Order: sequence, then C-alpha cells, then structure tokens
Amino acid sequence: MFAREIELKGHIIDNLILPRVFDTILELGGDYKVLEFDIGKRKTDISYARILVIGKDQAHLDKILEELQNIGAEIPEVEDVEVKRAERDMVLPDGFYSTTNHPTYIKYKGQWIEVEKPKMDGVIVVYPEKMRAETKVIREVKKGDLVVVGHKGIRVMPPERPREKGQLFEFMKSEVSAEKPKEAIIKKIAREMYKIREEYRKTGKGGIVVVAGPAVIHTGGGPALAKLIRMGYVQALFAGNALATHDIESVLYGTSLGVNISTGKPVLGGHKHHLYAINTIMKAGSIREAVEQGVIKKGIMYECIKNNVPYVLAGSIRDDGPLPDVITDVVEAQDRMRELLLDKKMVLMMSTLLHSIATGNLMPSYIKTICVDINSDAVTKLMDRGTSQAIGVVTDVGVFINCLVEELERLEKEKGRDD
Repeated sequence: MFAREIELKGHIIDNLILPRVFDTILELGGDYKVLEFDIGKRKTDISYARILVIGKDQAHLDKILEELQNIGAEIPEVEDVEVKRAERDMVLPDGFYSTTNHPTYIKYKGQWIEVEKPKMDGVIVVYPEKMRAETKVIREVKKGDLVVVGHKGIRVMPPERPREKGQLFEFMKSEVSAEKPKEAIIKKIAREMYKIREEYRKTGKGGIVVVAGPAVIHTGGGPALAKLIRMGYVQALFAGNALATHDIESVLYGTSLGVNISTGKPVLGGHKHHLYAINTIMKAGSIREAVEQGVIKKGIMYECIKNNVPYVLAGSIRDDGPLPDVITDVVEAQDRMRELLLDKKMVLMMSTLLHSIATGNLMPSYIKTICVDINSDAVTKLMDRGTSQAIGVVTDVGVFINCLVEELERLEKEKGRDD
C-alpha cells in the first residue's frame, strides 16, 4: 500500500479545508482513513485532523499530496525540499512545483524559509548563499537557477476566514448573489478602506489598488472615482486604454462612447469623441503633459497626476490609439502591476472581468479583494480562476462607487467629531 499521513490544523471546518481535502483525494482516485480528529469547541479553539492518504502507486500518491499541500495540508516529519537546476533560460526542470497565491514556506537545509513574492502559477527559486527563496514566473528563470521540484519540504498557508461577527470578509462564507444587502456591505468596505488609508498615512505602507473598467465612466461613476483618489483612498490604479480614454472624453465633451453622461442620450457625431480625446492627448504628448498644460482640468486621470498616484494602463488588441501612456508590451505591464501590488492591503475591482482576473493572478491571497460587477458570473469566474479570497458585490458600479464615496465622507465626519 502506498500511503502517507497528513495533518490539518486551524479552523479547518469553517474554512472548508477539511471537506476540500476529502473531495480532492476522491476526485484524484485516492482513498483515505481518518486517524485522529479533534474539533475545537470555542471560536478561539483550533481543530486538528490526522489523515492517512492512500494512492495506487508512489507517483499517484505524490500527485495527491501535492494537491493537498496547496489546500493547506502538512506532512509530518517533513524532509528538505528537492531542487534541480534549470538547464536553460526559461526552461524548467521536469517535475517543477507550481505555486499557489498563498503564503508558502520551504524547508531547506533543515531551516524553514518563507517564499518571497507569492503568486499563483509560478515556480520557487532557491538562493542557497542567502538562504532565501522567491516565486518567479517562467520567463524570469535563468540557466543554473535552483528550482523546487516535487512536493517535499513545502508548507502552504491559506488565509483563514475571520470568525468574529460583523467583519467584512465574513461575507465570504456565502455564495455570490445579487440579493446580499448592498448598504451593509458598502459600510463595511468603507470602514475597511478608512482603516487602510489611515495606516498608509501614518506608515507609508499598504494602501489600496483600484482596478477599473470603462463601465465606471459609462455609468456615471467617473467623478466619484476621481473623488476617491483625491480623498487619498487610492494608492495605485490599474486599467486599460478605454477607462483613461473615456474619462478624458467625459471631461472634454461630457460624453462616454458618444453618449451624454447626464442625459443618457447619444450625441450627434459623438462616436468620434473618444478619437478626439486620444488625439488631444497625442498633441499634448502625454496625460501628464495635458494636465500640466491645462488641457485636462478634472477627472480620474487628472487626480492621479495631481495626487502622484501611479497608474498602469495595459494595452489590448481592441484599443484605439492607444493613448501614449498605455503600456503595449503585456509583459512590461504585468511586471509593473505586480510590483505595485505586493505591499498593498486591498484591491477593489470594478466592472472589468479580464483585468480583474489578470490582477488576481498576480497577487498574494492575503490581500483583501473586492470585486464589483453587475454580472454575478464575473465574480464567480474571478474566484474560479484562483482568487478565492475575493468577495463579490453584484450591483451597478456607478451606484456602488457613488454610495461608497458618500459613506466614506460620512465616516470621515464621524471620525472627525470623535477626535
């Protein structure tokens, strides 16, 4: 019999780790025996399970164990991690370990080392001389790099859901639904954002990334997002050419995609406005230069420039223009986004499915993630692609962001009175 014991520790029932372990073993054609199970009785108590995992052969067992580690299982009497050298640049050794977006540790030379820069779908490269390890994407691997292979000596730590009532992320416990109480959720999001902003102002660390699609402009949410930036709640903005173009179009012409934002009616010749907007920025040289020249006097991109908020406008095959600020090299855009993400405390994703999934693929699971979209499928797809820490708010993004800003203003007045 090919078998190995695993251990599960923590709030393994509330966090659904235990049923996921059972499901994974059976889905992969394995079997199991529960050897020990101790359920925590109080909220502060942790639970413990010791399970014998059974495979058809060693390779089959290894496959099951690797998947279980990604969920958070630990293997007692852990051996040192196995490493092999990359034979060429961007070529990985056979059997390489594919990373999750959870905090990960490896045991190397008898010592547990935290893996830096966690992200999903990468590999772990070990630097023996410095006793450190780092997650890298395939294109970053160089000939001779020590790459982790197999599943030995690896410990994955999925984030646990809060057990205290009233916390924002207890909403993770329920399915994505349009029937969740929007006002209550927005209040919780606002309190969390306020706390993060105050911490950022004191320490210069953490902060919030906003990922936004052009629907923010189309639905009339542009001024609210601009205000959010001005109020100090945005430390980086991720978008595409469309958001910036339609933001500038709305500032110059009062339209978005040729539709008057105030009346919701198409404007004669309005279909050209986004091209006029791009051409205006081309003449100025860049968005920054357009702001400095007084061509652009308000809006989302204006507030980014005036408040020194970095932004990444990632190009697409669909782009008109694009604007001179758009990064058309997707690898460069990806690297810049990941660089800005690593130290953040929250990501707020609004009505941009592909950009949200891309951002989710780049960041660690411990970053609080909120996805707002009128389509519940967008939130579900984001979570299905590995961003399991996300909570979804199914609503019109224009309504959401205006309500969010109102709640933040109310909260600031309340805090001001308390001070």
